[in-house]
Amino acid sequence: MRELGAKLLGLVTALRRNHGLEHATISLLTRGKKKSVVGRSTPWGFYVYGDFATQEVAEAAAEALRRLKEGEEDLAVSPFCGTNLAVTAILTGIVAVAVLARGRPLQRLPHVVTATLAVSLLAQPMGNLVQKHGTTSSALGSLSIRRIEQGRRAGVVYHRVETGPALS
Repeated sequence: MRELGAKLLGLVTALRRNHGLEHATISLLTRGKKKSVVGRSTPWGFYVYGDFATQEVAEAAAEALRRLKEGEEDLAVSPFCGTNLAVTAILTGIVAVAVLARGRPLQRLPHVVTATLAVSLLAQPMGNLVQKHGTTSSALGSLSIRRIEQGRRAGVVYHRVETGPALS
């Protein structure tokens, strides 16, 4: 049982590191550009969906890795992360239910709108905190980029960035 726990913790740690590296890579890849891009992380690396040359992705990922290892923690947190959407949805849902439970639903509707708007404003910094302490990590340890492959699915260009421990 202890082995399973250690293995799961290792997978979560790898996922958080890759998620942080994904954010940093996309941030550097898109600086000064208005391009549509989406990322998705796994314990074994991450995907960048968007029309970029493989060389661009490789350079951005290498720079992101270096800068995170040099201590630029903020690169691991993105205001566009799905974590922020999830935090906003959860908090606004809880607040809406709590406000609606205190009286007649139609009479409470203006209060629900006000409360959920207020919570939505607070959710962005809370989402960033959840990212920083939960869903991403800037502490990359011996993480390295193993390889980058380009692919295309349903007309969408993507790059798979495979990571792993640094090879000696």
